[in-house]
Amino acid sequence: MSVLVLVLSVSAACCLGFGFVLQQNAASHAPLSDFLSPRLLLDLIRVPRWLGGIGLMACGMILGAVALGKGEISLVEPLLATNLLFALALSRHQTKQPLGRQGWAGLLLLAGGVSAFIVAGQPEGGNAVSDPVRHWLIIGIMVGLALLLTTYAKRSLRSSTPVLLSLAAGLLYGVQDALTRISGQRFGEGGWSELITGWQPYGVLVLGVTGLVLVQSAFETAPLRMSLPALTAAQPLAGILCGVGFLGDRLRTDAGALAWEAAGLAAVVVGIVLLGLHPAMPRGTSKAKPTLDLQPR
Repeated sequence: MSVLVLVLSVSAACCLGFGFVLQQNAASHAPLSDFLSPRLLLDLIRVPRWLGGIGLMACGMILGAVALGKGEISLVEPLLATNLLFALALSRHQTKQPLGRQGWAGLLLLAGGVSAFIVAGQPEGGNAVSDPVRHWLIIGIMVGLALLLTTYAKRSLRSSTPVLLSLAAGLLYGVQDALTRISGQRFGEGGWSELITGWQPYGVLVLGVTGLVLVQSAFETAPLRMSLPALTAAQPLAGILCGVGFLGDRLRTDAGALAWEAAGLAAVVVGIVLLGLHPAMPRGTSKAKPTLDLQPR
């Protein structure tokens, strides 16, 4: 594994984790009438704390894009999932809560799971699949599932709404990462003219804005512990699927390696849930808690 890719990915995770905490702190005070509406972004853009969180998120996405340009998405995505460690670190600073058994267990599972997946899978690049049908099939499944989750979340308006919205956003961000890698490759091959003539950079923009609305709506309606774990777990899984599915990433496929890869991903998900539910994570305001009281607009 390239040390540069490791440093870029972990730095991106740090920026993303800190940015998510600042965004949730601001979004929890936004009016519920803006739920799942672009108006939410217009309201939040006037809040300095939210702008700081978005700035950190943008830095994280840029660092992540550079990492994706130099390494396989199946390698970068698990490392980006460690953003929850940095989110917890900032939250602990705010709440003064100790890690305790739950925090240490989540930390070890997340770090150990990422290490196990990378060591067992040994991700390496290969030839991207040229068949556009396969591209659109995998992307369509991810985007379609995100649409179903968002539709159900909007109609049900239950306590599971922020989790469903975060899962949807994570799926979109995973696809966005895959398209970011393709855009970087196009730019490297032919410069700006090659980049702007493809649909991928515009897909990155649309997915990014859509995912941002979903994430801020989840942050608005519930504590961070109900939204960030789902977002952090869904994004790498979707990104790895795209990487292996059509970007040409290769993982070891012998029985032992597959078992360790599956165990590593399972440990990552469990670690994310434990850290996300840690008492140090912000609870949000009393206004943001009653998701059952939301009404369709």
